[in-house]
Amino acid sequence: MAQEVELIQLDAADDVTSVKDRFAYLRGRSVLLIWPEKGTTLNRKLDLVLLQREAKRLAIRFALVTHDPDVTRSATELNISTFETIGSSARGKWLRGRAHTFANREQKPEDEPEAVDLMPMASRVRVENTDTPLTRIVRFFVRLIVLVVLLGLSVVLAYLLVPGATVTLIPAAEAMNVQADIIADLDAATLNVEQGIIPAIRLRIEIEERGAIPTTGQQQLGSALATGAVVFINRTNAAIDIPADLILSTGDTTPRFFRTLQSASVSAGVGLQVEVPIESLPDNRGEAGNVPAGAINAIVGTLADALDVRNITPTTGGSSRAVRSVTESDRDSLLATLRQQLQTRAYTEMLPQLDASQFLMIETIRIAEERDDWTIFDYPVGDVTDTLTLTMRAVVEAVAVDERTAQQIAFSRLAADVPRGRSIRVVTYTRGTATLLNDGRVAFTMRVEGTVEAQIDTAALRERLAGKSLDEAINYLRENVDIDADTSPQIVVMPDWFGAMPILPLRIGVEIAERAS
Repeated sequence: MAQEVELIQLDAADDVTSVKDRFAYLRGRSVLLIWPEKGTTLNRKLDLVLLQREAKRLAIRFALVTHDPDVTRSATELNISTFETIGSSARGKWLRGRAHTFANREQKPEDEPEAVDLMPMASRVRVENTDTPLTRIVRFFVRLIVLVVLLGLSVVLAYLLVPGATVTLIPAAEAMNVQADIIADLDAATLNVEQGIIPAIRLRIEIEERGAIPTTGQQQLGSALATGAVVFINRTNAAIDIPADLILSTGDTTPRFFRTLQSASVSAGVGLQVEVPIESLPDNRGEAGNVPAGAINAIVGTLADALDVRNITPTTGGSSRAVRSVTESDRDSLLATLRQQLQTRAYTEMLPQLDASQFLMIETIRIAEERDDWTIFDYPVGDVTDTLTLTMRAVVEAVAVDERTAQQIAFSRLAADVPRGRSIRVVTYTRGTATLLNDGRVAFTMRVEGTVEAQIDTAALRERLAGKSLDEAINYLRENVDIDADTSPQIVVMPDWFGAMPILPLRIGVEIAERAS
């Protein structure tokens, strides 16, 4: 074909509507619909008829690529071209579909009976008219009376059935809340609503945990002396002997002291020098003996007037070694941490033991039993180690209650305060903190909050409003129905010219609306 062909690949979910949507963008084009191997929902002849009509409306010529024998047979009956492949569609001739799908007159069966042959089977047969003029007059007036009666009945029925009204009301509502004090008693067998006592259960579980912390104690294992060298400078014209163990110091506010390790002699002459090794004194052991170059600049003793001293390089090697060790505080801290971990893990393992309506009071979780042989530290106090490890076993207990029973008590407190003629519409519950009492019972609070709304009997209200004028109906609603004080009742009558409430209560609708927040 000379004209370019648009290809539409169908999938299993395609139907007549989706294909029509695609046709809408291809007006006046040639379109080739490609069936998927597993077929689509377009497997009825009616589907092809609808597609053929839409294609004709949009001046679209289309053909099919399909292996489905049912689709091929239906397409052949509708004079729609079908091909095995896309390539064969380009080489083959496209048929023009038929304009209609109904049988022509010449296609009707040859043995179809004529109308005159069916007359004997007719349900109504023509008879001779033998009415007299009087009979016809009587019949006329009878028909006229019947017509008048029917018209009257129609008017009455229309008056009763046609008018309708919709009354929209917003009932009076207020928020209420009550807090109930509740006691969970392990010895209670039944719920006591008046006294606020509910049964409780005790959960008990044995758990082992292991934990470790860094140690905080310190022990000194000894210190090394700093070493270096100094240069003595002669300030005179005479030779000067320098003894071993000559004390030298730094010139800062807190001096550090050193000593010469050997004797030496400075030749005669101002500015002549000699280098002597030194080390820090024991009082300046460790890092304190490491000083920068030029820090040692003083001589202790009589040679201070004859000699200057300087350390050309820093002193080094001064160090102290400290190690960490176990303290009593480390053991106490690790023990407290393990106890908390035991309770946390116990809470997690107790939860699967509860029913959907039960809750475990976290405040009641406690360690009920722990023994010395269940508490094992890997190091005693004073031992050198970077880490202290504790393996601990304990029995943990907790109290659980059925939350629904607590809610029942709170709801009963709220219901007792609800005014007559109103009902609780929305309820939310909030559980308070639990407190373990001296007698082993557990006290907690349950707060209930709800919206209390006026009850409106819609059936009785329709009976009261039937037949009233609009003003009477509005006044009745304001005076006798508990509606929101800040709103007014709304009445819509259909048709709007009727001007009154319908006679029949069933034609009055009552809608209960919510006040906008």
